[in-house]
Amino acid sequence: MVQYNFKKITVVPNGKDIVDIILSRTQRQTPTVVHKGYSITRLRRFYTRKVKYTQQNFFEKLSTIIDEFPRLDDIHPFYGDLLHVLYNKDHYKLALGQINTARNLISKIAKDYVKLLKYGDSLYCCKSLEVAALGRMCTVVKRIGPSLAYLEQIRQHMARLPSIDPNTRTILICWYPNVGKSSFMNKITRADVDVQPYAFTTKSLFVGHTDYKYLRYQVIDTPGILDRPFEDHNIIEMCSITALAHLRSAVLFFLDISGSEIVTSFKFVWFDILDENGLPFIEKTANRLSPESMFYPLIIVCNKTDLQPLDGISEEDKKLVMEMKAEAMKTVMGQGGEVGDDEGVLLTMSTLNEEGVAAVKNAACDRLLNQRVELKMKTKKINDCLNRFHVAIPKPRDQKERPPCIPQAVLEAKAKQAAEKERRKTEKDLEDENGGAGVYSASLKKNYILANEEWKDDVMPEILDGHNVYDFVDPDILLRLEELEREEGLREEEEEDDDFEMDGKELTPEEKEALAEIRKKKSLLIQQHRIKKRTAESRPSVSRKFDKDKKFTTKRMGRQLSSLGLDPSMAIDRARSKSRVAKGEVC
Repeated sequence: MVQYNFKKITVVPNGKDIVDIILSRTQRQTPTVVHKGYSITRLRRFYTRKVKYTQQNFFEKLSTIIDEFPRLDDIHPFYGDLLHVLYNKDHYKLALGQINTARNLISKIAKDYVKLLKYGDSLYCCKSLEVAALGRMCTVVKRIGPSLAYLEQIRQHMARLPSIDPNTRTILICWYPNVGKSSFMNKITRADVDVQPYAFTTKSLFVGHTDYKYLRYQVIDTPGILDRPFEDHNIIEMCSITALAHLRSAVLFFLDISGSEIVTSFKFVWFDILDENGLPFIEKTANRLSPESMFYPLIIVCNKTDLQPLDGISEEDKKLVMEMKAEAMKTVMGQGGEVGDDEGVLLTMSTLNEEGVAAVKNAACDRLLNQRVELKMKTKKINDCLNRFHVAIPKPRDQKERPPCIPQAVLEAKAKQAAEKERRKTEKDLEDENGGAGVYSASLKKNYILANEEWKDDVMPEILDGHNVYDFVDPDILLRLEELEREEGLREEEEEDDDFEMDGKELTPEEKEALAEIRKKKSLLIQQHRIKKRTAESRPSVSRKFDKDKKFTTKRMGRQLSSLGLDPSMAIDRARSKSRVAKGEVC
């Protein structure tokens, strides 16, 4: 059995992220050091390896995206048409096709540049070819950025699709909006579908599961379908039509007999399925069912009998109901039923007081199970299976009757469980007592364990050291925050007024000369600091190129040493010998 799990599709990164990932991986996984002294063969191998490794990573990344997304022609027709309705298969295939084209282009670019690298005659030539190859690959990936973003949005939406098995036992709930489909779904399954007193609350397919005779049944709640031409249906309605067309299931048609909408809800369109012509849906004549197209059980369910019983409707509406029942009976006859098999075709129920809910569920499960068994009996495999079966019928030993016996302890345990279940009041019971869905709102704070019960209804129930934090919040905190921001703004304006730059336009000639001396002294100090920072012991304290004014000479050094009472002759001779260096050598 094929299972479709779209949640396993990996995240699709955008073009920039793919480029960063691949280039980073290439830098980490391939050698990075090369010298111009290497032989030309070694240089060619070095850069060829980088080009091939980058192409291989791009190929694997794009192939993963293409392979993980489902092919619409290979999956079940239900999922194929559902994805076409939601995303438009033309755009979907075009996006995957662009990624496949980019993958082939990258392979071609790598192949071409590997050929060129075989004839590289220098380090610079090989390096330039490698940069050009990687640049063209990255450009190709960045150009498919919109397709990658589109596929990422589709992946996120597909991950939220329900997991529907098209081949298992399925009960399909469908037809007009606001007739009680979701309420019935919540009653027979553990699904929690939103129920509201207006139409089109359900906007997508919802899946639940129920058990009947030790078998698991899949229940699907579909959005409502309005009575209008096929081309006018929107995406929400097309999801329901897709499920009706491709899922072999027991179909429950829900009708609301409680108000004035009963006449309009009886006027509907049935969609035929013609697989041999390649057409998924074709509109058929209105106001009648098509027995030829019905290959699964059909049950008409009249809901909301708590407001209006079936016997209390008008004669015109009752006539419409009987016509629908007659049309549904034709489907029973087409499936091999007999003339008297009208039980379970037209049922009444009320989801509010749960009257008839179990009967509708049991009838749908029974008819679906019988039909699946009959289909399997008609296959060729049944003969092989019958040879393996043996039904053992025990022979009676005597005339004594031995009825089934249930131990008393089991009966007492069941009675005790039933009593506990009756005493315990669930949140659903509280909802029904206080006005139902949309009126009653469950309190999420009633089970809080606090020192004071009144704290549960606080607006901000944050407790610290036994105190409510909200009691210590200043009510004028917003006004004080505005005052602080206003004061901060005034301070910043004052600081901006104080800061000014001396441009020399408003200075006197004496002040300009002083300013020039200051700037010259400042630049000289900066130069001296830089020299101290990078000079060693073997270099002079001041480089010749900074001594433009010829201030640092041997004569000056001699005068300074003489003033200190020292003989400067040896120091002057040593300085002159050190200054005689080769031309171009840095002192």
